[in-house]
Amino acid sequence: MKALIKPKKLVPGDTVAVISISGGKLGEPYNEANYKIAKKRFEDIFDLQVITTPNAMKGEVFIDKNPKARVDDLHWALQNPVVKAIIPAMGGGDSYRLLPYIDYNIIKENPKIYTGFSDISSSHNMFTYAGVSSFYGFCFLTPLAQPGSLDLYTENAIRKVLFSSDPIGEIKPSEKWRPIAYGEEPIEWHDNYGYEVLQGKGKVSGRLLGGCGEPMRQMLGTYVFPSAEMWRDAIIFMECGNPYGGFSGIAMLRSFAATGMFRLAKGLVCQTINDDEKKDLLRVIRDDEGLPDFPILTGVEIGHRTPMTILPIGAIAEIDCENAKFSVLESGVE
Repeated sequence: MKALIKPKKLVPGDTVAVISISGGKLGEPYNEANYKIAKKRFEDIFDLQVITTPNAMKGEVFIDKNPKARVDDLHWALQNPVVKAIIPAMGGGDSYRLLPYIDYNIIKENPKIYTGFSDISSSHNMFTYAGVSSFYGFCFLTPLAQPGSLDLYTENAIRKVLFSSDPIGEIKPSEKWRPIAYGEEPIEWHDNYGYEVLQGKGKVSGRLLGGCGEPMRQMLGTYVFPSAEMWRDAIIFMECGNPYGGFSGIAMLRSFAATGMFRLAKGLVCQTINDDEKKDLLRVIRDDEGLPDFPILTGVEIGHRTPMTILPIGAIAEIDCENAKFSVLESGVE
């Protein structure tokens, strides 16, 4: 996989645009208070100005019926010189519908920070196809409007990855976690148990490539799904556990295995998964694919729970199997 274009880092005072690129819940009346919470936190904590794209607040029905309008908003934000970063409000389930309308030259000629998880994986594929790095991590409502306050782990990840051109370095597991949520209802925090090496030895490194299982599966067979050459020597990151948008057991795993991605890549990192999901992962990668030494590290803070780290797609990362460590060896921004 070739190096991707890195966007410019954020600096205090910059303007970021919130977009409803996937689901349209941001524009519903029941989310008015949550939007205000997320906006105030983002502005107060990071000294950034928050605006919305022209169609972002038009609600679920409009967003569902108008995928072209979503892409128009993306093009608008990319070409707007005031906007320095684009943050999807939240995920959804149908971003593959954006494909007919995307202008990849606009993405390539205007590289900007673009974040998100879950269904945002589909549009991350579009950025990768255009040759531009994007960031698997937070959306606007989730987790910025999480109950109580923005957790320090996620805040520090945003500062380290998006505001600094220094190498990101080791990404440590969080001490606590809780289910992803937004609003005022309190959500209990749980002790976290850190990283686990399911198999593998030594250290491996490669460029980060991946996303959330179900939306990635929707992109199979399209021209933006990463090619074999892109998976070669990559470090795959993947949400690979249910019920939070990951692999649906053996069938999902085997659909990815059929692309050759596991045989081509150097290793895999995923979020915390349960014992049955570990068995599925090992059955497909170790047994079906015949890869007993393929490094697999679980417990990385990606996806559908709080807190979240941020992974710059295309950046060189390292799995240290002997010490159960995960690092990003370069910066995500310039």
